[in-house]
Amino acid sequence: MSTNQPVQAAETDGGEVPDARQLRTILIAVSVALMAVIASVSGLNVAQTHVAVEFGASQNTVLWIINIYTLALAALLLPLGAVGDRLGRKPMLIAGLGVFGTANVVAGLAPSAEVMLAARVAGGIGAAMIMPITLAVITSTFPEQQRGKAIGVWTGVAGGGGILGMFLSALLVDVADWRGLFVLPVVLVLVALAMTLKSVPNSRAASAHRFDAVGALVSTVAVIGLIFVLQEGPERGWTAPATLTSLSVGLAGAIGFVAWELHRCDAALLDVRLFRERGLAGGSITLLVVFGVQAGIAVVLFPFFQAVLGWSGLLSTVALMPMAIMMMAASGLAPKLAVRSGSRATVAAGIACAGLGLALMALFVSVDGGYVTILPGMLAMGLGMGLSMTPSTEAITGSLPREKQGVASALNDITREFGTALGVALLGALLANGYRSAIDSRLNGIPRGAADTAREGVANAVEAAGTAGPHAPDLLHAAQQSFVDGWQNAMWAGVAVMGALFAYIVFRGPSNAAPSSPAPGNAAPSTLAPNNAAPHSAASRNMAPHSAASRSTAPSTAASSTAAPEPHTNQKSPRA
Repeated sequence: MSTNQPVQAAETDGGEVPDARQLRTILIAVSVALMAVIASVSGLNVAQTHVAVEFGASQNTVLWIINIYTLALAALLLPLGAVGDRLGRKPMLIAGLGVFGTANVVAGLAPSAEVMLAARVAGGIGAAMIMPITLAVITSTFPEQQRGKAIGVWTGVAGGGGILGMFLSALLVDVADWRGLFVLPVVLVLVALAMTLKSVPNSRAASAHRFDAVGALVSTVAVIGLIFVLQEGPERGWTAPATLTSLSVGLAGAIGFVAWELHRCDAALLDVRLFRERGLAGGSITLLVVFGVQAGIAVVLFPFFQAVLGWSGLLSTVALMPMAIMMMAASGLAPKLAVRSGSRATVAAGIACAGLGLALMALFVSVDGGYVTILPGMLAMGLGMGLSMTPSTEAITGSLPREKQGVASALNDITREFGTALGVALLGALLANGYRSAIDSRLNGIPRGAADTAREGVANAVEAAGTAGPHAPDLLHAAQQSFVDGWQNAMWAGVAVMGALFAYIVFRGPSNAAPSSPAPGNAAPSTLAPNNAAPHSAASRNMAPHSAASRSTAPSTAASSTAAPEPHTNQKSPRA
């Protein structure tokens, strides 16, 4: 982050404003905290076999150990983000780090699958306390001129952190023990906690309305129902009673949440009327699709690396690093491009690059050509995702007032979690169906038992080849070629989705116009800061959100923000 520009930010301890050095420390602190949360989402995937053997657990139990963390995280993001807005973002971040760190220690020492499950639930709760606050701290602390760059760093960590965490987890499993997976989050928590206590300022909203407990409960039920469907549908079957029941509960909860929030209006947990704004709607849809495609690609890439190319888990994660690095670099570049070309053009360019990457992987993937046939597409995907994520995140957070940044950040995070679950379910299903359709005609002459096993998936085919005798080479070739056919089906479906998203953004994407400041006479009294700055009024929130271009030229308003951080009584200086 550049520090050459004069820093104008919200007031912190003792009425001072954060200087460039403190802003850097704040950004590092929240990025490290976010990295701990993201790494825990994907890290345990590389140790499924070890967990099953250690606890004598079934595959279903192992999947629950992995998925229960994401389920708890997604379900509680919105309520806990709103609680953080009211109680204070710094105390919530500290408490979340404490819960999350303790949960990972317990998980690392767990003597049974039941204890591991409980620890993963607690870890998800702690993560839900941390994740929305990390972004809310940035949006409520950084001045307008530097906020886009800081959000770029945050989105880079959110997007590439999962791959980096998976690589570090695979490395720990290879060189140490699978329980070492929980050492990484604990170390990151300790670093983030020390930096948060020292440098992160506090900010909170003092609302005239009671906390929307009904909305929080209904939103939790809705998210649990819908995420459960996406996680369990592929395993249990989409028409299984548990799947249909969960879908019904989730849809009823979502409808009930919208109806209740419309009834609550200004006292709502989330004012759903704001989705009429281009910024909030466009940003949310973009993140939903982009993260869905990213997660779906991971489902496709890992079997390709391991079952088709025969690589280890560690080497497979290394192979994903170029895409992650490109994504993180592009996330930092996106704010500069948005200043020059506008947010809508930047997001559209990113979506076009991502779609091109999917097309390249569909056209050139080859069993014989191996990794080099998909590398250009992976790089284009990383570039496109990085360019589209940062302006979309800014559009979401810019659509809600400063005192609701915890809610805005939680909405941003829920969108990512839904997109991830949706992408894994849909692209995974397309891959599996394409594979089964293609392999049937290639199993002539293969023993029936081995053929039936091979139809279940490419990894099963690799395992069955060991007992197929002289038919092993033919079985492997059939499975690998069929996987490539299924791969292409999934990639072309992704291209179609990205094409539809591109058209939507071009015509209905975030506006590049700077919003007008609310008139003093129409602004509501300040509910946050010990100053007299007026918060965003309802009228101003219905205008176009701040674009990156407007933030680069307009004078900073952070110094008079309604979310000015509160003084700390245990610190001696603003930079302490």
